[in-house]
Amino acid sequence: MNMLSTPLLWLVFLAGACATWVAGVYLARATDTLDARWKLGETFGGMLLLAISGTLPEAAITVTAALSHNLGLAAGNLLGGIAIQTAVLVICDFFVAEKKPLSYMVGSLIPVLEASLVIALTAVAMLGALLPSSVFVLRMSPASILIVVVWVAGMFLLNGVRNAPKWEITMPGSRPGRPHRRIKHPTVEHPLARWSTGQVVGVFGAGSAVTLAAGWALTVASAQLADRAGMTGLLFGATVLAMASALPEISTGIAAVRLGDHQLVMGDIFGGNAFQLTLFAVADLIAGTSVLAQAGAANGWLAGLGILLTIIYAGAVVVRPERNYFRLGLDSIIVLVLLGVGLVGLVFIGR
Repeated sequence: MNMLSTPLLWLVFLAGACATWVAGVYLARATDTLDARWKLGETFGGMLLLAISGTLPEAAITVTAALSHNLGLAAGNLLGGIAIQTAVLVICDFFVAEKKPLSYMVGSLIPVLEASLVIALTAVAMLGALLPSSVFVLRMSPASILIVVVWVAGMFLLNGVRNAPKWEITMPGSRPGRPHRRIKHPTVEHPLARWSTGQVVGVFGAGSAVTLAAGWALTVASAQLADRAGMTGLLFGATVLAMASALPEISTGIAAVRLGDHQLVMGDIFGGNAFQLTLFAVADLIAGTSVLAQAGAANGWLAGLGILLTIIYAGAVVVRPERNYFRLGLDSIIVLVLLGVGLVGLVFIGR
């Protein structure tokens, strides 16, 4: 694509973003339908499939960037995506029907545990960024391996807590909605409910193929646009590319909020953030070097920003702010301010 003009590159980028958006929505619907029919989420293989389908845009971008050895773009999209996708909750908060913040409506401590897993994995990534690239085990950084191990252990722990919680909580006024999508919504029929399983599998396959192709186009166009704009791959990946890959989460998040599934909204965001960090292991295997070790201080800044935004929402679920300001809870306003400050700081670090 280096022969294309800059306007045409932006056109390719926007086309890839739109394709990711549409395919991501249908992919999420197909995955939810298969999960409900086959009870996929109750097995590890099912949890893995659900996690992969939710982060397929990031996976496609990571693989393409690693193949082209654009490691800054890969690292920036994965770590920067934590902060950007957490900020998707700001948009979801705006669409809550009741005059209460999203964190007030959640009414469950499960998202706090899911956020804790994100924080733990991001902290491991931050530590891994400090390791020299010469520290390599089984063609992967030890930090990348540890991220996978912690994610697997965390998923089994969370699944056990969901199935048999050892506490009882009361949050007056909350409306958590369905704990998972295997439960039929009481008033709204699932968009693919009348489709046969074969048709749903076809939608899943088509959505996956389109998402992978769009991810390739986004990555290649991003590398050229970053070079022409004088930006590092990490900075472009952590901002513009991360926003494009977060479009499916915005659509599904708004839809879930409108259905009253407030707990699912936070669970989807934190679950996707946790799994996408395991993609560092995939990137290491493809690139043949430690991706985490390539970006230096910028990686640490992005990881810290992601942890900070996650803590804000996890704490808000417990504190439960009751007032809205311009249709946003105080926690969402704080997240917006911190995200803006964080991205400005990233520009200075990138220079």
